[in-house]
Amino acid sequence: MYQVVEQIASVDDFIRLRHVSGLSPRLYEAVEKGLPNSLFGVQIVINDLTVGMGRVVGDGALNFDIVDIAVEPEHQRKGLGRLIMQSIMDYLEREALPRAYITLMADVPELYKKFGFQLSRPESEGMYLIK
Repeated sequence: MYQVVEQIASVDDFIRLRHVSGLSPRLYEAVEKGLPNSLFGVQIVINDLTVGMGRVVGDGALNFDIVDIAVEPEHQRKGLGRLIMQSIMDYLEREALPRAYITLMADVPELYKKFGFQLSRPESEGMYLIK
């Protein structure tokens, strides 16, 4: 049975889940430094193994960014992405003040649309820079 755990994934689980789910790799040192700065984290655990994760970063008042949503391929299409997002949305409902800006980069826009997210185009365009 899957268990939702509101806790940031470990460095090793974070790196593993990003890899197996096809997300871009991150440096171990950067993950080690960055994860403790998260505002919120959630994991999906089964038999003591983390098979899904997501987290929120930002300043905790004006801006929140939903990042690192990942589920192991063999556990995909079982509603785990929805569980992760629901946990994140519950956190944001508790913590985000009115008019806070909540953003994400959507690899699977259909999932996020179910939670009320909209594409920013044509009013604005998402951008990124990888150093």
